[in-house]
Amino acid sequence: MRHLIIIAFLVISGITQAQTNFEKGMTKAFELWQNGKTDEAENMFERIAKAEPKEWLPNYYIAQINSLKSWSEKDATVLKAQLDKAQEHLDAAMLKSENNAELLVMQAQVLTNWVAFDGMTYGMKYGAKVAELYEKATKLDPTNPRAALGKAEWDMGSAKYFGKDTAPFCKDIEASIELFDTFKPESALHPNWGKERAEQVAKDCKS
Repeated sequence: MRHLIIIAFLVISGITQAQTNFEKGMTKAFELWQNGKTDEAENMFERIAKAEPKEWLPNYYIAQINSLKSWSEKDATVLKAQLDKAQEHLDAAMLKSENNAELLVMQAQVLTNWVAFDGMTYGMKYGAKVAELYEKATKLDPTNPRAALGKAEWDMGSAKYFGKDTAPFCKDIEASIELFDTFKPESALHPNWGKERAEQVAKDCKS
């Protein structure tokens, strides 16, 4: 009996240690990112992704970093490298976690990067797909504020592009803020961004 207890303790300790290492690594990567050391954070997420092949979060954040970097990128070659890398890691994450609203939102973001870079080339190619991704994400998880915000912003941008009134979508932005107020991420490592953006868009709606 004593041997069984010792074995059980060792197994539990091993699991706890593994979780702790993952959490420590992710926390360190977040700290680097927060301190403006984006490349170092990305490298750490890549190491974690290799060490933890079943975890989708490191791939997700690599995709997010490359998506964010590409917003201000003017060089087509650099942008393609960034968004191809984002797509590669999104594909990997989706194999690990199917029907994940957070991954659908990030996929929509990456496609939006292409549209923002060259609307004439990529608007027709990806426009309907982006709308479809946000629609699916909001249906999968109606409480997800990033899905609600992304859908509202995309609808607003589409209305603006076609010369339509954007005011109705301001209500959707406000609704997403309410979701942010009640949203509880699965853990401290899970996505929890977007509220500041929603509040800024809501403010712009009123100006």
